[in-house]
Amino acid sequence: MDPIALAAGTALVGAMAHDAWEGARMGMTALWRRARPEQADTVDAELAETRAQVVAARAAGENQTEQALAADWQLRLQTLLRANPAIAVELRQLLDTHLTPLLTADERSTVGSLVMRAEASGSGRVYQAGRDQHITER
Repeated sequence: MDPIALAAGTALVGAMAHDAWEGARMGMTALWRRARPEQADTVDAELAETRAQVVAARAAGENQTEQALAADWQLRLQTLLRANPAIAVELRQLLDTHLTPLLTADERSTVGSLVMRAEASGSGRVYQAGRDQHITER
């Protein structure tokens, strides 16, 4: 599965439990409206329904329900990305600006995804890091 779909699905469901959810919902609906306009109203209603399920699951301490809801949205987002790979840029922006900021530090730790690929030939070098990197060469 595409790492952005995994991260966005998890962050989406996590963000639903927070009071400032409305902006994130509007952002997700707008994304869907651009990618599949005929489904946008249905998705908006499903987001509201999922939010009610997330809030109830958190109140009851049902982690598995929340995980199942996140998996459902991950699959939906994966399907959306397969049909329109260009939407990945907008989905990443939505994740970074509207979804992840709503999450607690613990919730953010479950969202992150990092995929790095590199290739070097000859005497070329590749440096990759998930965070800070300091290279000293002579």
